[in-house]
Amino acid sequence: MTHTDYTGFILTRHWRDTPGGTELEFWLATDAGPRKVRLSAQTSVAFAEAANRSAIEGQIAADAGIELRELQLKTFQQQPVIGVYASRYKQLTALERALRDHGVKLYEADIRPPERYLMERFITAGVHTEGGHASGNIIQNCKLKPAPDYRPKLKMVSLDIETSAYEDLYSIALEGCGQRQVYMLGVPPADAPAVDFDLEYCATPRQLIERLNSWMARHDPDVVIGWNVVQFDLRVLQKNADKYKVPLALGREGKAIEWREHPGKQGYLFAPVAGRIILDGIDALKAASWLFPSYSLENVAQSMLGEGKNIGDDYDKMAEIERRFQHDKPALALYNLKDCELVTRIFEQANLLAFMIERATVTGLQADHLGGSIAAFNHHYLPRMHREGYVAPNVGDVSGGASPGGFVIDSRPGLYDSVVVLDYKSLYPSIIRTFLVDPVGLVEGESAGNPDDVVQGVNGTLFSRDKHCLPAITTEIWKQRDAAKKAGNEPLSTALKLLMNSFCGVLGASECRFFNPRLVASVTLRGHQMLKQTRQLVEAKGYDVIYGDTDSIFIWLKKEYANEEALAIGQDLAQYINDWWRTMLKEKHGLECHLEIELDTHYQKFFMPTIRGTDMGSKKRYAGLTINSKGEEEVIYRGLEVARSDWTPLAQQFQQGLFKRIFKDQPYQEFVRDYAEKTLSGQYDDLLVYRKRLRQPLSEYKVNVPPQVRAARIADEYNLAQRRPQRYQNGGWISYVMTTGGPEPLEALRSHIDYEHYLTKQLQPIADSILLPMNDSFTSLTTAQASLF
Repeated sequence: MTHTDYTGFILTRHWRDTPGGTELEFWLATDAGPRKVRLSAQTSVAFAEAANRSAIEGQIAADAGIELRELQLKTFQQQPVIGVYASRYKQLTALERALRDHGVKLYEADIRPPERYLMERFITAGVHTEGGHASGNIIQNCKLKPAPDYRPKLKMVSLDIETSAYEDLYSIALEGCGQRQVYMLGVPPADAPAVDFDLEYCATPRQLIERLNSWMARHDPDVVIGWNVVQFDLRVLQKNADKYKVPLALGREGKAIEWREHPGKQGYLFAPVAGRIILDGIDALKAASWLFPSYSLENVAQSMLGEGKNIGDDYDKMAEIERRFQHDKPALALYNLKDCELVTRIFEQANLLAFMIERATVTGLQADHLGGSIAAFNHHYLPRMHREGYVAPNVGDVSGGASPGGFVIDSRPGLYDSVVVLDYKSLYPSIIRTFLVDPVGLVEGESAGNPDDVVQGVNGTLFSRDKHCLPAITTEIWKQRDAAKKAGNEPLSTALKLLMNSFCGVLGASECRFFNPRLVASVTLRGHQMLKQTRQLVEAKGYDVIYGDTDSIFIWLKKEYANEEALAIGQDLAQYINDWWRTMLKEKHGLECHLEIELDTHYQKFFMPTIRGTDMGSKKRYAGLTINSKGEEEVIYRGLEVARSDWTPLAQQFQQGLFKRIFKDQPYQEFVRDYAEKTLSGQYDDLLVYRKRLRQPLSEYKVNVPPQVRAARIADEYNLAQRRPQRYQNGGWISYVMTTGGPEPLEALRSHIDYEHYLTKQLQPIADSILLPMNDSFTSLTTAQASLF
């Protein structure tokens, strides 16, 4: 008997209908190598109200292989349901469409077979196989059980290609699995220098792709990474493979990419590959909450690694790639491989592969399924809801408008000494745990007869004290995160935090089957009450609350304190508030308190600006001088121009310099005058560049045409005249400056710089937001200077 018991990590999942029923296929990474699990004759299930049984039977042929069964389940409207079991999943979806036309609902018919199989067994990513029979690396009809503690050792390769400006394939580089390989189109030069990687020349583009297919089969990576790897590298490889009539067989067992287009994002592609995870570096960084003003490989590599491979702007780069391809192919190969190595090092530096493994383990989603908050919620919630006796509603069953967001306490603009910030730890999850906010709990609570069995929510909602799912799910994730933090497992801690914090937003998303504005309001409005109550508690202690936002409250201590003294006051306030909540909730409501406020920061100097053009305090915009964990002074910026990519470096550096002087009680007047004078004299011309994103094709901008679009149109007119590919027709990033002729792109500057624009639109707004609360202004300072000449 061949050994069939393995512990592994689910890489990919697929399903297909066969004459014998639905077949599931899972590729696993195990310590013994990759294994494919094939489960045949799997039954698919949906649910319907029992009252509709006759209507359903009228739509089912006698030999359809569909069976109706009585179940001890009900809908959210307390209607008993039956199970609709089909031997093939497509039968179920076809029946759902037919019944919908007759006004009859099937519930949960949209849950795909692999997801249904895994979630009902509480499997996320780690699995243990038992029984069945094996042939080679294929295991048939075994049982899968959860193995939540298993973490795989995955084989990873970084992939990058180089092309002409028109996407003709020049070379393919691969770095990983112990290999450094470049396949180059053309013949080796006679005087080729020695290189420290494998460089193979191919006579045709077809051979390039064949070599790639062979490499993937020979070295068999579990994970393929790259930079924009799906939308560019794989898309262009597929385009060339189709052109030269050769398969692009990057999946295990030589399977092709199963291309799919994003249903709501035209032109955005998914590239599922059998047995291999495809991870894009840009998407992975965003999923792990890394923020950069630009996600170009050059910028991220410079920021994280302190190096890049810059060979000029996009057109200089294309010209250099073309030159190397024609005259110095080894140099092009080295450049191609450098991209791969930078991506690999970024993944290592950011611990991205570990994060993606932990994220899959936490969410139940495939590791390269980024986003997916609703799918992750379903994975955790549906099986627990079934065990409470309910089936899920369908998307669209509940309608309603937007729910209230976080509460904001109006800010008091000005410059302050000693401001401490207290922050509620995971506010919305802690409200869910404390006040038992839950979809099933709401249904049960509002049908309960005894007031002692329910928790009073906001706006008349009632939640069951003993029948609910989400509070227990949140509590378990909370405990796992505490354990991960204690163990120093930052990727796991981050994945758990992101999942837990997504729950409230999911309930407020109309695309979610559990969408209900009353549920979301029960969380957010409770947060409003908490922030208001916290303000009262703080002010009763003799301090002033100068700002608050959702889960944070900013407290002015009303005089200057040394850092340690201020921190001690902040700790005492947090303890006082936590004790108050704990006592009040226990004595008044009989609830266990999971609310916890903690000291976040002490700002030795804190500045809250006004809303531009008014004397009102701004929201989500401030700066403060603090002592960081290294004991060093640091200025924190939130929402200000220095922290935003749509302002020029001129404005950002000006704001930093002005705050530095004000926070250190240094004279600032001469700095403002000197900065304005140097701007006018052209000494800061290299700081005047705007860099903005075009979020839609140029043709879509018809009525309101912003400066970046005008600049992009000028650029592409110039590109066309130069017989170069147009860069901006489908969006992208554009760099431009404001001139006397309007916005002009860097590649086609024709007019003089409009220095007055930079004074009035960049420097003056920043200066006045800081200086006006101090009874000063940019105009008074620079006008006084001008009067001297």
